[in-house]
Amino acid sequence: MLTDSIFVAGHAGLAGSAIVRELRLQTPAKILTRTRAELDLRDQSAVREFFRSERPGAVIMAAAKVGGILANNTYPADFISENLQIQTNVLDAARLAGVQRLIFLGSSCIYPRLCAQPIREESLLTGPLEPTNRPYAVAKIAGLEMCWAFNRQHGTRYLAAMPANLYGPGDNFDLNTSHVLPALLRKAHAARLADAPSFTVWGSGTPLREFLHADDLARACVHLLSLSDDSPLFNEQEPPLLNVGTGIEHSIREIAELAAATVGFHGELVFDSTKPDGTPRKLLDVSRLHSTGWRHKVSLEEGIRATYEAVKSTL
Repeated sequence: MLTDSIFVAGHAGLAGSAIVRELRLQTPAKILTRTRAELDLRDQSAVREFFRSERPGAVIMAAAKVGGILANNTYPADFISENLQIQTNVLDAARLAGVQRLIFLGSSCIYPRLCAQPIREESLLTGPLEPTNRPYAVAKIAGLEMCWAFNRQHGTRYLAAMPANLYGPGDNFDLNTSHVLPALLRKAHAARLADAPSFTVWGSGTPLREFLHADDLARACVHLLSLSDDSPLFNEQEPPLLNVGTGIEHSIREIAELAAATVGFHGELVFDSTKPDGTPRKLLDVSRLHSTGWRHKVSLEEGIRATYEAVKSTL
């Protein structure tokens, strides 16, 4: 990795903390981090001053306001406004400071709700987005477009990585704002402790989802930073976009059953079909990333078990 310092924006989050761990394993580079109290990424002047003073050689942009269906439906203005502010400030300041390599993390929700499966990068902007997270998705699409625009106009080598549903020990387990897998683990754990006869799962249980352990995403980010500047991923004809996932999907019912089995809950699962399902299916085509030599390592069963063992005392 041809840089002596790397700024990980959002280092305390699920993705960011895994990325910091992986960088420390794989590179001698200085890892730059800042808490929100130390650097509010929504503050353009503060972000520009940070880049002017620290001059990082590369950036991994893991900072974002994230949440599940409930959070996205409840706070749509916050999701689009804060994400646009954060990513615009960081990308702009990085470019002005001469940063040539940057990884921008987005989400698979940037793709149309009903596009062909598995989802190829070429599906971007070919149809309507999922309504429940459209504001967040639009913000992430804007970040991807910024990366591509900077590459074309300023000769940078910025990449946008779109991971599948992330999970891991650093996840958010708050039932009001979490994504589906940590929410199911917490519900199953609470039901087991209470010796409850059942716990409720939002939706019908039929949607299909792909899950990626945060440690696998971290390995992918380090791998992408190591690609040469003349990689075919950097061209003017197509956005510098890569899907990051396992290429394996599971129904929400399967995930709920796996969560229950992991925590030792043996009661009934009740599916509340009055709650939204979200996108019916979301499986990423990861052949573009595979062509660069990367593969995921953590199986879903192994990852859920390790996640639960790491967090169960705090639930």
